[in-house]
Amino acid sequence: MLKNEVIEGIDPRFLLLSFMGQSCSISSNSNSPPDSPSSSKKGKKAEEKAKMAPVIVSPSGKHTATLIFLHGLGDTGHGWASSLAEVRQSHVKIVCPTANTIPVTLNSGFQMPAWFDLFSLDPTGQEDESGIEKSKKAITKLIEDEINNGIDPSRIVLGGFSQGGALSLYTGLTGKYKLAGIVALSCWLPLHKSFPGALNSNNAEVPIMQAHGDCDPVVPYRWGQQTSTAVKGFVKNHDFKTYKGLSHSSGAAEMQDVQQFLKSRLPPDN
Repeated sequence: MLKNEVIEGIDPRFLLLSFMGQSCSISSNSNSPPDSPSSSKKGKKAEEKAKMAPVIVSPSGKHTATLIFLHGLGDTGHGWASSLAEVRQSHVKIVCPTANTIPVTLNSGFQMPAWFDLFSLDPTGQEDESGIEKSKKAITKLIEDEINNGIDPSRIVLGGFSQGGALSLYTGLTGKYKLAGIVALSCWLPLHKSFPGALNSNNAEVPIMQAHGDCDPVVPYRWGQQTSTAVKGFVKNHDFKTYKGLSHSSGAAEMQDVQQFLKSRLPPDN
């Protein structure tokens, strides 16, 4: 839901993205007890850790597959968990991490959850390579956590919306694990100048569902088109879906397509 907030000096297009999210009543996987007043320092650290704990939606059946989904700028893991829970199958676990809160240069240094810094709205402009790589490592750790729990990479889909979609696309293409698929919603390809050299050749066959609304005022539709054209040049299975009249958000038709993609990439493991 878009909150009616105005922050002076922040690009209004990124305000749309910063406060775009969906409410979720699913709690995080942190089970830490309340901190006592006598341990304020420990309490503060515990609170920070709890804020960073991913939102986990456990499967209702036997766990045989996982969807890791990354939120957009200014959102949290709670923003997508409930909607994704409605379209996943009973054997699929959902992991929705929350990005660290950092100053965002484009938003006049205003602090918000972000996977990496943003410097401009120019696709040829400066990019936060170190921040992108740092977040890639964090997401890779989540993938490895699932692998250590017995889930093969071929049973893991990585996805995201907007900045989270950008990171999922980059991580899925360059990462060391060949995943079941990538869901990239309303996003772009970070560090695009490094491709195709940055591509892990093993990931050239990973199916990608990329989707974008043609009325997006935040991440322009043409960015999605340009990303699609570029990615199709070095991957074998890429589908770009356009949603007429959709702005910087997700709609019922898109979620239905996400559901079908998840069913095709993460079928029941009998």
